[in-house]
Amino acid sequence: MDSIEIPKRIETINSFKAQGGKVAAVLPIHYSRALFRAFDILPVEVWGPPEVEASYGGVHLQAYVCSIVHNALSFLKKGGLEIADFILVPHACDSLQGLGSILLDFVKPTQTVAPLYLPRGKRTEDKQFLADEFRALARQLSNLTGKEPGDDKLLECIEREEQADLLLADLYRNRTGLGLDNLSFYRLIRSREYLPAEQFTELAQTALEKHSARNPNGIPILLSGIVPERMEVLKAIEELGGFVVADDFACCGRRLYPKGNERDPFLRMAERIINAPPDPTRGNSIDERAEFLINLAQTYGAKGVIFYELKFCEPELFDLPNLRNSLKQAGLNSVHIEVDIKDPLSNQVITRIGAFLEILE
Repeated sequence: MDSIEIPKRIETINSFKAQGGKVAAVLPIHYSRALFRAFDILPVEVWGPPEVEASYGGVHLQAYVCSIVHNALSFLKKGGLEIADFILVPHACDSLQGLGSILLDFVKPTQTVAPLYLPRGKRTEDKQFLADEFRALARQLSNLTGKEPGDDKLLECIEREEQADLLLADLYRNRTGLGLDNLSFYRLIRSREYLPAEQFTELAQTALEKHSARNPNGIPILLSGIVPERMEVLKAIEELGGFVVADDFACCGRRLYPKGNERDPFLRMAERIINAPPDPTRGNSIDERAEFLINLAQTYGAKGVIFYELKFCEPELFDLPNLRNSLKQAGLNSVHIEVDIKDPLSNQVITRIGAFLEILE
């Protein structure tokens, strides 16, 4: 299958800073890329990372805190975030809120650290609350950069991000005809985590132009969870006879933000997140998630769902029994696999995936 050359994360960061911009390290999950870009700051997401000695963070964290938080704190303490000028910690869960408190009150990195609190509903009040959170964040970014972008500049950046997200959705819709294997596809999708919107737009357009009518081989499956780490799991799924046609990952499919309608830029940034696909970290119900997954599987012809979950991820694991039961009632088989991103991909995980795919044949 064809591959697409994707700029590396560190190359992207260095290039952006060489042009006079700043960089923000952003923890999972939801935030506004457009707000940072309006201040000439490139948001670069930190989903772990997996390749780090996690013991450095263990001094400050309980053993039952998820590996994303353990690894992120260890990465910071080892100097991995020194290149960043700002650190954002959205309140996606109690573990991330705890990390935010540690960085604000105990470890205290040299960079400015800001939390971002997300509402747990879709009411008008929730949208206004998130818009106010973005306004507060904008004041901190203004203090950092000395810049004060107006509404026109903010809307320009929002529209650029909306275009990139529309192309991201197009990649998903045309998944089976892109000629990309599982690993190549998700490397492309996940480059959205650090590439400027204009660069991602070019990559996505290149991939879509290569669209072909050929159908991939393999059992069509849907993935769900927080993040597909270690990424080798995607290659393993393909070698075992599976083809990932869609996902409900927090780092990917749950952030297919729709185009906004509000003319107030802060309300528009808020409505895009509030109207995104269902996510337990934003308070969406199990019924909403079940309906979404069932429709996703039907749309893309998935025969089953692999819940690829991080250990100790409470928002995910609390929902899982009832969620899987709802899928079963709808005739959709699923399997739950629990991993720690600091561990290598185990033979046990590979064996369980292989057994599940055999059931779907």
